[in-house]
Amino acid sequence: MEEATEQPASPPQTDPSATASGRRICTGGCERPVNVCLCDKIPSELIPTTTKIVVLQHPHELRHKLATVPLISKCLKNCHVIVGRKLREGSSPILDSVYHQSHRSHSAFFLFPGAKSTPAVDINQWKSSMSDSCTEGCVMIVFDGTWKHAKEMMSASLPFLSKFATCVQFNCDFDVSGGSIYDSELILRKEPYRGCMSTMEAVARALRALEPDGIQIEAILVDVLKTMVRLQACYLKHMKPRPRSLKKELEK
Repeated sequence: MEEATEQPASPPQTDPSATASGRRICTGGCERPVNVCLCDKIPSELIPTTTKIVVLQHPHELRHKLATVPLISKCLKNCHVIVGRKLREGSSPILDSVYHQSHRSHSAFFLFPGAKSTPAVDINQWKSSMSDSCTEGCVMIVFDGTWKHAKEMMSASLPFLSKFATCVQFNCDFDVSGGSIYDSELILRKEPYRGCMSTMEAVARALRALEPDGIQIEAILVDVLKTMVRLQACYLKHMKPRPRSLKKELEK
């Protein structure tokens, strides 16, 4: 009688769309968990823009669940993401091209609220001061990270950017905390000042001012962001204010 031989167990079938935590990931385009899928909101084709968008994304944002930069890249054709903490010569072929122009027309700008050391102009004023040939094909630089990280990245990049780019801002009120022009519908994390916003909202507002069909582009990006916030709101825990913070609010 032949001895029965033990057959090796077949490996368990795994779902290629599942993460280590067991959550299923949508593979249709948005690459988000299926319960917060945004595929029906993301354009089927990347939206072309004359404006080139360069995003310096802080490394910590790569693991942030509410990061909006991946959504921007899935919506806009001319979006280029650099992961790092500083922009310098060699960081981006797009920025190097502007930096090495013989006649720098300052057709590049970076979005950041102005300060005494780095004064900024309103984006509409910047556009009106430029010729049409300069605004078409201009380069927009955005810093993606927490408010603290964004300030650090901007300061570190300023020696390079100041050679060819202008600091541009939206109207911000530094006397009032929090807020967004779209109110709570687009707020993912508490912002330090009224007028500050997520990276995706900032890009949407800027393209509204710069692109010929900017209103339509802004509407698409905002619709994606609104849906993301609405879906995520179902899974966010309500945070009670710290006693010290609550006391400050009462004093105000």
